[in-house]
Amino acid sequence: MTRALITGAASGLGAATATRLREDGVDVVRVDLGGDCDVVLDITDDRAVAEAAARIGAVDILVNSAGIVGPNTPLVSTTSEQWRTVLDVNVVGTVAMMRAFVPGMVERGWGRVVNIASMAGKDGNPNLSIYSASKAAVIGLTKSAGKELATTGVLVNAIAPAVIATPMNDDTSPEVLAHITSLIPMKRVGTAAEVAELIAWLTSDKVSFSTGAVYDISGGRATY
Repeated sequence: MTRALITGAASGLGAATATRLREDGVDVVRVDLGGDCDVVLDITDDRAVAEAAARIGAVDILVNSAGIVGPNTPLVSTTSEQWRTVLDVNVVGTVAMMRAFVPGMVERGWGRVVNIASMAGKDGNPNLSIYSASKAAVIGLTKSAGKELATTGVLVNAIAPAVIATPMNDDTSPEVLAHITSLIPMKRVGTAAEVAELIAWLTSDKVSFSTGAVYDISGGRATY
């Protein structure tokens, strides 16, 4: 049976993806800081990640869904500590999970990694400079890793959602949400189920000649 590990799986996109992959018969391990998950894990703690990887064992699919938005504030008002906090989760945590589980995929000759980036990583959202920069880093990371692993049977792709109705956006200011929703030609936010459907495809055997790519799911917002 194919086995998947999903970070940030207690709610939002991670939870929706877990539900969707289970519909395909995938054995899913849900990881989060707490809540409705199988393994409680802080992905920014290298030692904890290594210990969890030893307990969990081999996985075929890794979906890096864990992420935080960070402060809604102008760039000049941000602090270095705020930058470190967001980058530690969104970028360094993603790298830690890949370091822990990708080698086993390479050894077995098959694997799928999906990193959740954001349209903010391509366009940049006002007053969300830290989040936007972190998601741009996830895109660059995905492209680099995709090339490194291109002949191993392990595919690494990213998705770039626009605004999605998830708890992650609960703390985003109404003004920012209104602005970024107004940029979507469909004039609505996406749903977690819609994103999970794309992830299910990317983690399947149906995708075999795409790696290091960024798949937009933006209601038409994406321009490149």
